[in-house]
Amino acid sequence: MPPVLDQQLAPPAAGPSPAPPKRRTRVLALPEARWALASLVLFLIALPLDLAGSPAWLWGPMYAAVYVTGGWEPGWEGLKALKDKTLDVDLLMVVAAIGAAAIGQVLDGALLIVIFATSGALEAVATARTADSVRGLLDLAPVTATRLLPGNTEENVPADSLAVGDTILVRPGERVGADGKVLDGASDIDQATITGEPLPVAKGSGDEVFAGTVNGTGALRVRVERDPADSVIARIVKMVEEASETKAPTQLFIEKVEQRYSIGMVIATLAVFTIPLAFGSDLQPALLRAMTFMIVASPCAVVLSTMPPLLSAIANAGRHGVLAKSAVVMERLGQVDVVALDKTGTLTEGTPRVTDVRPEPGSGLDEDALLALAAAAEHPSEHPLARAVVRAARERGLTLAEAADFTSAPGAGVTATIGGSTVEVGSPHRLLATGGPDVSDVVRTLEDRGRTAVMVLRDGGPVGVLGIADRLRPDAKVTVAALRELTGRAPVLLTGDNERAARHLAGEAGITEVRAGLLPQDKAAAVREWEAEGRRVLVVGDGVNDAPALAAAHIGIAMGQAGSDLALETADAVVVRDELAAIPAVVALSRKARRLVVQNLAIAAVFIAVLAAWDLIGTLPLPLGVAGHEGSTVIVGLNGLRLLRENAWTNSADKATV
Repeated sequence: MPPVLDQQLAPPAAGPSPAPPKRRTRVLALPEARWALASLVLFLIALPLDLAGSPAWLWGPMYAAVYVTGGWEPGWEGLKALKDKTLDVDLLMVVAAIGAAAIGQVLDGALLIVIFATSGALEAVATARTADSVRGLLDLAPVTATRLLPGNTEENVPADSLAVGDTILVRPGERVGADGKVLDGASDIDQATITGEPLPVAKGSGDEVFAGTVNGTGALRVRVERDPADSVIARIVKMVEEASETKAPTQLFIEKVEQRYSIGMVIATLAVFTIPLAFGSDLQPALLRAMTFMIVASPCAVVLSTMPPLLSAIANAGRHGVLAKSAVVMERLGQVDVVALDKTGTLTEGTPRVTDVRPEPGSGLDEDALLALAAAAEHPSEHPLARAVVRAARERGLTLAEAADFTSAPGAGVTATIGGSTVEVGSPHRLLATGGPDVSDVVRTLEDRGRTAVMVLRDGGPVGVLGIADRLRPDAKVTVAALRELTGRAPVLLTGDNERAARHLAGEAGITEVRAGLLPQDKAAAVREWEAEGRRVLVVGDGVNDAPALAAAHIGIAMGQAGSDLALETADAVVVRDELAAIPAVVALSRKARRLVVQNLAIAAVFIAVLAAWDLIGTLPLPLGVAGHEGSTVIVGLNGLRLLRENAWTNSADKATV
């Protein structure tokens, strides 16, 4: 071994970089949020003064300030859009608000301004949060790396200054500084952020390692194989950004609808104003009729047709541990027809557990004795498999003997002296040479069932094998069945884990289609493949490696308790309590909300059509027009609030236990 690796037990010259603070834009740092808050506060101050009959000089200036603070930005943006021959709804609403104020309906106009200012602020916050999460992903990679120089000397350099061909030293506990290949050394690498594998992977000479993954107990010499700008982590950032941008066509469609409605309403209002004037009508009646038409034809009821059902669904889902980040998310949840599930931490609990204890015949040990012996040897170790063995022994209430002469070999296992005997616990593929064919059969059987096999030797002879696996969530089966019923097809399993383990676990959950051994870009490619076929894909994941797929999907849901920061930020919704059965429940709730949206749109359309026709054909009194307009708003609002009821939430797991 080269001399530089002999330094691995010495204190590192520069240890792992401390975790940087989260990059999160403050809400009030956004100008849209500040203006919306100002308009809301002013409105809430003016409203009670107005309703109480106070003099106009008390509440009038406040309403005027509402118009200015909440309306100047959309109004200015609308005026700039006019230069490009574009007319949007925001500008139309500002004009409608000013028109309402011109005929004495100051409160209605101010309320309209507040609604649209708040909507713009929420959109700005969502955009800022997405940008924060993408930038924060780069924090997974260390800022510096230890580059090795000729003569076995070393230097600390910025990680982004590394070049292909450089050799770096990765000490125990440090993050790998660049994508590369191991030249020397052995260790276990926690690469869950890249592949989603629940357990650290043994790495030795010739193995590939990724930037941002965490080194275990050994030291590694790594040759840089990719430029830092082209590392897997950097590509994940790029893919998240690109996938987020692919949702723009939906926004373009909405803008086209807004454009047509805006133009149509302006033309209609001008016609209502000018045609009577052409036939000799007085200015005041013509203006009053046109302003009344603008009020009754305004899309307030249409806007509220969608928001109350969706916001009620969001509130109901929130009570049950599912946080949808916007009303658009709640609406899209009901449109999905393909569901892709991650394995580790999503379909499974994400924590390895001992599932099998197999004493070797003739060893003189029963299950408890074998588990206690293995746990005593593993007790000083911090490896996830070791913690699983110790946890299993404690759950059985077993007493652990004291271990002496403990040593740990990365990728192989541990050795300790227990009661005067040398006990080895580790990989059967490293220790199997001392075992017989019976032990080989047990190992093969366990691995065929998707278990990780751990062999136990005493004084050089095998005494048993332990099986360790990441356990399926208790509600996984009913969740898969419910999703199949909702979408018409079984969910698909997308995982970076090995094929055999993935297929075994998928079979337990009732999933038939499995795509295993996937890197983040492979998961995103699978999602894009389905989207290209016209499918609307729901991706459920929890790790950084799931982020590109979450962003590329029609809708992404992250498991909250064990989810990475990037997955939580990139996802459109978060299951806070890690209840897998909440996913089909929230999809069903979204579909109920969409049905109520259709009902409300029909109600709003009828009111607008009747009131507008009345104003055009006859003479609609302004108070009656306002009452009809506000009445339709109240009706659709109350209809949407029905989803706040507890029975609107249907949990498949609860139904399965009845």
